Amino acid sequence: MNGPEAAQTPAPTVPARGRILVVDDQRNMRATTAMLLRAEGFGVLEAGGGEEALHVLASKPIDLMLTDLKMEPIDGLTLLRRARETSPHTQVIMMTAYGSVESAVAAMQAGAFDYITKPFKEGDLAFKVQKALENASLKSAVELFAGEFNSRHGLSSLIGRSAPLRELTARILRVAPSDATVLVQGESGTGKELVARAIHALSRRKDRPFVPVNCAAITESLLESELFGHAKGAFTGAVKARRGLLEEAGGGTLFIDEVTETTPAFQTKLLRVLQDGEVRRVGESTALKVDVRTVAASNRDVEREVTEKRFRQDLYYRLNVVNLRVPPLRERVEDIPLLAEHFLERANARNIRKRFMSPAAMDLLSGYPFPGNVRELENLVEQACALSENDELLPEDFPVRLPGQASAAEAPPPSPAGPVPTLAEAVAEAERHAIARAIERTPNDLGRVADELAVSPTTLWRKMKRLGLTPKP
Repeated sequence: MNGPEAAQTPAPTVPARGRILVVDDQRNMRATTAMLLRAEGFGVLEAGGGEEALHVLASKPIDLMLTDLKMEPIDGLTLLRRARETSPHTQVIMMTAYGSVESAVAAMQAGAFDYITKPFKEGDLAFKVQKALENASLKSAVELFAGEFNSRHGLSSLIGRSAPLRELTARILRVAPSDATVLVQGESGTGKELVARAIHALSRRKDRPFVPVNCAAITESLLESELFGHAKGAFTGAVKARRGLLEEAGGGTLFIDEVTETTPAFQTKLLRVLQDGEVRRVGESTALKVDVRTVAASNRDVEREVTEKRFRQDLYYRLNVVNLRVPPLRERVEDIPLLAEHFLERANARNIRKRFMSPAAMDLLSGYPFPGNVRELENLVEQACALSENDELLPEDFPVRLPGQASAAEAPPPSPAGPVPTLAEAVAEAERHAIARAIERTPNDLGRVADELAVSPTTLWRKMKRLGLTPKP
């Protein structure tokens, strides 16, 4: 339906209180629902099916979508999931004439704000719609405040809404105002330096220097000179005295990256500086007082390094006053689309040609484990923008290999004669994959797995039994 009914406008005499999209393949029910909402002062659009609704969501800002559950060929639950990708800020209320608990629970688990059983009373409909719109307004206000707060306090580079990232951000906010030494641990490419910069930006030292040094990129002899400074003639090539990074960071923050790459001899000297608050330049006998906050980082398990005698235990205790773990990207899969769009916007700002991400490409990235973490995702997006011949980035523009599959660029075209899975089979496989990944993250706690998947423990156990999954010991 592409006629006037696909884009109804609110009556001009009634002020619109929000834009609502009513989706129902039964024309009479759709028209009646739209009429009731317009009478309450809402702006209403109509769609006769899922594809039409997705087109409207992609082209117009919609505050609330009211959709029927039983529709063909795209049912309400499928529409809900796809709508959350197309327009994540749109609230959804599911309409069902069946009123089954299972369908209501499924809708809520998929992200619906509420559901209503047909036939419904006019007052019930208006009440639920108003609550959904209030929730949408509150979420927008919170996200706006969060964006301004992050930008103001140096957290704008920590992009994501996942639970692990929210927990990390909360710990940063708590520790930053103090002068406590911080040890940041995480795999390469997770953004440990971004965490250190956020700590500095939120501290009382924010107006003083932030000085980073990468221990893995400098030899031991040069590292000592870089960090502590040297006197004139202290070694060959030292034609004049030079301040070290510890002095340059005076009053500010020194970020020591990959601290576990240093030798025990250097670790001894670093420990003395941290304990005494004094630095002695190479070739000098006089010590200088330094006022520096230290943030160290490593991509290794520092406790294991201590156990295996590769890192001094006393230095570990001195650095590990507060420990922050930066989660790898595979533990915050829901942040991948946000990060990919962020890197795409940044690439578009630098290039004349503007690109956009296809849904298939985003699905590919969301299923990739990213051993190189956020840095790998950034590089992949930049590479795709530089090499793609199309404005729309497609899966073949990303040379990634999913577990057990060929890369998108190498994968053979699907055989038309091959079996096509049913919708039920596809949903079951998706559930099996999601549950299995959650169990891998918390193998000994099905309660936490249930919380992470937003289902009850009973529902989780029933699904595991149906899908043939067993908890890992």
